[in-house]
Amino acid sequence: MKSHNHNIMEHLNRSNETELSGSRIILEAFIQEGVKTVFGYPGGAIIPIYDALYDYKEQLEHILVRHEQAAVHAAQGLARVSGEVGVVLATSGPGATNLVTGLADALLDNTPLVCITGQVFEHLLGTDAFQEIDVMNITSPVTKWNYQVTDAHELPEVLAKAFYIAKSGRPGPVLIDVTKNAQLQHILFRDIPRAIH
Repeated sequence: MKSHNHNIMEHLNRSNETELSGSRIILEAFIQEGVKTVFGYPGGAIIPIYDALYDYKEQLEHILVRHEQAAVHAAQGLARVSGEVGVVLATSGPGATNLVTGLADALLDNTPLVCITGQVFEHLLGTDAFQEIDVMNITSPVTKWNYQVTDAHELPEVLAKAFYIAKSGRPGPVLIDVTKNAQLQHILFRDIPRAIH
């Protein structure tokens, strides 16, 4: 009987589901977390998020910087004066590595950040593809937590966890690396969980 009730609930819950791309799920998570300003610099591996960002211009202000290091330091400044989590967007390869100094500074100064980096398609990981870099191992020493998303189904939970970790306990930076296929992938979901701080 439990299985039958579970199937009924699953069917009822699907009626509230919406199909969104991974890129839009990321932006919806930002809004759910109260983010109003995002700092970043576009590039090929994160362009799906930038394409989606156009439709969120009323809810999210994007500050275009001239270098990813400026984005991470600006997000630090916003986080310090507002007490909120600073948010950064950067592309793969050199875009991601340009965040390292700011991540290290945020870790040492207990500044809550969530940085989203684009990454090559999942099937290209480990092939030395154009602008592919092992951002997970590079940023591990300078973040509270980092995680690579290769499937959009992971995004709602991972993003809620990212904001929770960035702000809880001793605050600090979190980096989420999202493959291009996960940004483009469309999934059904009901809502974005919010981190409870």
